[in-house]
Amino acid sequence: MSDFSCKRTPLTLALMLAFGAPLAVHAQTTSRTASDPDSVPTVVVSASALGVVDDDMITPVTSLGGSELVRARESTLGETLAHQPGITSSHFGAGASRPVIRGMDGPRVKILSDGAEIQDASTISPDHAVAFEPVLAERIEVLRGPSALAYGGGAVGGVVNILDRKIPTAMPENGLEGSAEVRANSAAREKTGAFEFTTAAGSNLALHLEGVKRDADDYRVGKDWSEGRHVNGSYKETETGTVGLSWIGKNGYIGAAFTKERTEYGIPGHGHEFESCHPHGDHLHCGGHGHEEEDDHGHEHGDEEHDHEHGDEEHDHDHDHEHGVPVVKLDSERWDIRGEYRNPVAGIERVRMRASFTEYVHDELEENVVSTSFRNKGHDARLEAVHAPLAGWRGVFGLQTTRRDFSAIGEEAYVPPTLTKKHAAFLTEEYKLDNWRFEAGLRHEWQDIEVDAPGLRDTDARGTSASVGAVWKLAPQYSLRASLSRSHRLPTAEELYADGVHLATATYEVGNQDLEKETSNNVDLTLRKFEGDTTFSVSAFHNRVDNYIYAHTLDNHEGFQLVEYAQRDATFTGLEGEIRQKLSPSLSATVFGDYVRARFDEGEGSRNLPRIPASRIGVKVDGDWNQWHGMVEFYRVGKQDKLAEYETETAGYNMLNIGAHYSTRIGGVPTQFYARLNNLTDELAYSHTSFIKNAAPLTGRNLTAGIRVIF
Repeated sequence: MSDFSCKRTPLTLALMLAFGAPLAVHAQTTSRTASDPDSVPTVVVSASALGVVDDDMITPVTSLGGSELVRARESTLGETLAHQPGITSSHFGAGASRPVIRGMDGPRVKILSDGAEIQDASTISPDHAVAFEPVLAERIEVLRGPSALAYGGGAVGGVVNILDRKIPTAMPENGLEGSAEVRANSAAREKTGAFEFTTAAGSNLALHLEGVKRDADDYRVGKDWSEGRHVNGSYKETETGTVGLSWIGKNGYIGAAFTKERTEYGIPGHGHEFESCHPHGDHLHCGGHGHEEEDDHGHEHGDEEHDHEHGDEEHDHDHDHEHGVPVVKLDSERWDIRGEYRNPVAGIERVRMRASFTEYVHDELEENVVSTSFRNKGHDARLEAVHAPLAGWRGVFGLQTTRRDFSAIGEEAYVPPTLTKKHAAFLTEEYKLDNWRFEAGLRHEWQDIEVDAPGLRDTDARGTSASVGAVWKLAPQYSLRASLSRSHRLPTAEELYADGVHLATATYEVGNQDLEKETSNNVDLTLRKFEGDTTFSVSAFHNRVDNYIYAHTLDNHEGFQLVEYAQRDATFTGLEGEIRQKLSPSLSATVFGDYVRARFDEGEGSRNLPRIPASRIGVKVDGDWNQWHGMVEFYRVGKQDKLAEYETETAGYNMLNIGAHYSTRIGGVPTQFYARLNNLTDELAYSHTSFIKNAAPLTGRNLTAGIRVIF
């Protein structure tokens, strides 16, 4: 390993102390009221802006917390959420993965840290990690579809809001509360330690400290993979630490937190044989290939076939790391400021403020030399106020501003330096009448992008998004949800100005300064039964996107593609849901599944969109016996043969998982022991949503086990 794993930092010492000395005082500490790991409280959806409980949400929402989140957590956000209906992962090895919601990813899925945007480079490319550690999440909320207009009209896929404890909002009971956890897995020989605690620092001051350290080797894939048993360069090492301080009063709080993250991971499937490729008009010229050969570039080959043939041959190249692949070293320093003031003036129930300031550096190293450096310095600030009912309408209005100063320097600096400034005003209102709840939202955005490159012009754009919806509790235990939305997504700097080789995705990307805003017209219907021995939630959606922005492949050379950002009308249609049946007082069975179909409405060539997840259907049986919880899950992911140009078919696969969870108290302290065995049959499986599916298959048989104490 590199010297990254050998350095001793204050965070490392803090972790050692967290798993040593503090454990001795657990017996004298009374656990906090909310610390019962198996309690299931009514969930108020923070990302709803109005603080609506999940049963009253207009569109489908997933909320993971408590023991359920502990059992689901993986090393990346995408893999943590990948088993939820309607959600998959972009899966770029073990180092980077973002959630894919209803077939949409990248900038169409907004990731928030308690309402403030996470500033990193993960929307630019799938090989860039999300700058957040899932082990430190208290709860993760996912709102599907363009429903959370308070956070951005461009989030047409959905919003992921990660709630944490880094800024205390209430004084800890008995002066101290927190948790500590250690876990390990077999497939990557991962070892992870984490802690978090909040303590009183005065009559109105609360101090919070937290940290994570992870060390994982190359992960093991399923049996019979032609390239071996491990994905070369799929290791990951992480250190994250946070210090937070809050002043907490009778009517609110104000606090700040500083978070530093250092992550190192490899980039599997990264080839260098196409570094010299460049466009000649609409065609590629690679090395000594002439135009005649370019016309015969082997269009029968897909990008993933290139990954399969070349992705693990990087041992022949002279890279710096022992894994023989390029290495990403990510450093992120982030300040968060949060505050809330209740009943400040007559007519205003609550004023809430969120702000973040981030300095993000992402270096890609080869031969121990930085080949490309990505830098993002940005801030995000929002102020919102909840007004008291007016003529029966209760709502929230607010302002948001975001600044993103991005630059890339080096061999793969395919995007010029840009400064993106966004400003927005939003309003969300609700009205309740008998068994009905109505909601309406409106958001207007202004975007200006300044580009620092000769021959390119600055751009500005405006967009207005609106939504209406209703929840009707049509009978006891039943509800019907319906929503209509029309939202605008403004082009990103990468889509406008990209121009260069991007080896991680085996593409030469060309931006398009003439791109117009996308317009998403979405219809969403959900039928729920939320009480009784049989419960279910089934959703159907139809999303027609005018001027959908996509990477149009102009030419292909042995899997290396020339792509130009273009626009075509597209339609996404799908189903997702689950049905749960209580078989006995302690045993239940759930059938779940999802399906999405994404097509261009017209045009030449294939009308299928690329990397759309395959259908999935499965069954889970789980039960509770005293302090034990057990689970057996089987699901089938179908074959994906509805292909875009230059894509290859992805075979379906079966997945069998089992898990157990034991909750007890040791010395009066709530303690959880958990174990999960995924891919029990060690099946070799590939994700169609991945750019490098054949170079980085999914993880093989993997045992994860851990212990968590809550004090």
